[in-house]
Amino acid sequence: MNKKKKKEESGILFDKKKYMILIGGILVTVVGFLLMIGGGTDDPKEFSYDIFSHRRITLAPILVLAGYGIMIYSIITKKASNKKQEEQ
Repeated sequence: MNKKKKKEESGILFDKKKYMILIGGILVTVVGFLLMIGGGTDDPKEFSYDIFSHRRITLAPILVLAGYGIMIYSIITKKASNKKQEEQ
């Protein structure tokens, strides 16, 4: 029985559901970073208040942290096949 468990543990770590969650987390993180882009000016003597917008100061960092949280969740959860085997 131990040999069978070791064989299964050396297989693929992620199943389709975990990959989808991971990709979703990556997309949320990328959207957060894209929302932080911009707000500068071409003239260095001119100050632009666009860098202090709600989108760049609040929304974008929340999305980045949420994306990282989703990715961590996808990594630490167990596969569905492992859960079924533990129940038996």
